Amino acid sequence: MLLWCPDWPVLAVEIVDGVPATGPVAVLHANRVVACSAPARAAGVRRGLRRREAQGRCPSLTVVDHDPGRDARAFEPVVAAVEEVVAAVEVVRPGVCAFAARGPARHLGGEEAAAERIVEQVAQACAVESQIGIADGVFAAGLAARTGQVVPPGGTPEFLAGLPVEAIGRPALADLLRRLGVRTLGDFAALPAGDVLARFGFDGALAHRLAAGYDHRPFAVRQPPADLTVTAHHDEPLDRVDAAAFAARVLAERLHDRLAGHGLACTRLGIEAVTAHGQELHRVWRHDGLLTAAAIADRVRWQLDGWLSGSTGRAGARPARPTAGIVRLRLVPDGLLTRGGLQPGLWGEAGEERDRAHRALSRVQGILGPEAVVTAVLGGGRSPTDQTRLVPWGDERLPTRPGPPPLPDAPLRLDAPLRPDAPPQSGVFPQSGVPPRPATGGRPAPPPWPGRLPPPAPAVVLPVPLAATVHDAAGEPVVVSARLVVSAAPARLCVGGGGPAEIVGWAGPWPLDERWWVPAEARRRARFQVCLADGAALLLAVQAGRWLVEAIYD
Repeated sequence: MLLWCPDWPVLAVEIVDGVPATGPVAVLHANRVVACSAPARAAGVRRGLRRREAQGRCPSLTVVDHDPGRDARAFEPVVAAVEEVVAAVEVVRPGVCAFAARGPARHLGGEEAAAERIVEQVAQACAVESQIGIADGVFAAGLAARTGQVVPPGGTPEFLAGLPVEAIGRPALADLLRRLGVRTLGDFAALPAGDVLARFGFDGALAHRLAAGYDHRPFAVRQPPADLTVTAHHDEPLDRVDAAAFAARVLAERLHDRLAGHGLACTRLGIEAVTAHGQELHRVWRHDGLLTAAAIADRVRWQLDGWLSGSTGRAGARPARPTAGIVRLRLVPDGLLTRGGLQPGLWGEAGEERDRAHRALSRVQGILGPEAVVTAVLGGGRSPTDQTRLVPWGDERLPTRPGPPPLPDAPLRLDAPLRPDAPPQSGVFPQSGVPPRPATGGRPAPPPWPGRLPPPAPAVVLPVPLAATVHDAAGEPVVVSARLVVSAAPARLCVGGGGPAEIVGWAGPWPLDERWWVPAEARRRARFQVCLADGAALLLAVQAGRWLVEAIYD
């Protein structure tokens, strides 16, 4: 059985965008009509016409761009309505779905009765007109659905034989067959398969099988997603932590068994609770490894403890208790993976240390929130602030920017330049416009982020850069031109309202011009490394004429 909804792209426009399909409407792709409404066809609009010609035939034509995503979203309720009557539905394309005829025919009293029941179900549930065709294959059933025919078993070749070759759905092949004198699918199917393959290629051989009544692939049904959510209802509201913990363990075991039965594991666990007064509570716990039954029960217990006990948090903050006891508890698994696709945790798969660390950190998250415990993830970038991202405990450890972690740190020497081939400036840093790069095999190895700071990495990265002023030996402010020309050698540095500090060595400027194609996010600056008389080393940046202290070297 194949269910076909005529002019589905037009109906999808009406369902999603509200454009009435009772008027002249045409859906265009690549400036050609791919579907049109019945009033548009009455005015002479046909598939394949160009926009100008279609509007010339019907001046009141409403033109809409083709959107496959819109068609698929609008067709999902139709498939759901069909699945209420039959099982194992295959979506051929938006507007067309197929399913085996044997089950509905035996259950609903025959093929014709089943077809009428399904068409009625779609009309009542979705207010959509549809037609059903029945044949030995999906291709033949699709052609039969155009006229609502029921092809008897074994009669598919005879049904296809009288149809024109244009029904194969390949305009170029149909035009060539017409010029060769092959006008019907029966004539095409009568040709030897080997000669068709040699003359028309693989696509022609597939079309030859379809013309003979054979589908080129097996029937692939749609498997509805399994409902893995577990829910527990309690007549007596749970207002004590021990009673809630017992209920959580039973519910966690049910969820774990259900996931294990499907060969799945979850990396995110949604905990939902409803109180007797209708208050809804929700929290999502994340985890980067396998959530066992005990781990699920612990997280639910910790969360219920945080809700019911109102434990005192940081600085005396105490979350508000629910207005009443919990009458419904629901666990929603998310981030489903196959059990074999999980990576080991920080301390391996098992061990007392790993369990204790997970238990302690997750409990802190349950009381203070997911952002209370974070870990650092290294990634790509040109500045220290770009290369590090703080990730809440249990979240996926993905860097903000792709790329390997920063280069290994090297000791900061005060008696030699960072680059052997560059002359030292004031005996400490080289003055160069390009950050130094490590050598590999006698040749410089280009870093994945050109312009990235050289090693060693700064020990302290300031969350908010400090304003500073830099002067030369004469007391004049040091400025950097647009061509990266330094007005004079830096001699003194003042950070904030502090006193001046003598600069004994410096390196730079190193230019940085990022995201210039996005004006709102563009950033252009020059960076310097300076060493002070007291032994401190700083990373400075000049942006829009302002000096900033970004990081401190150890």
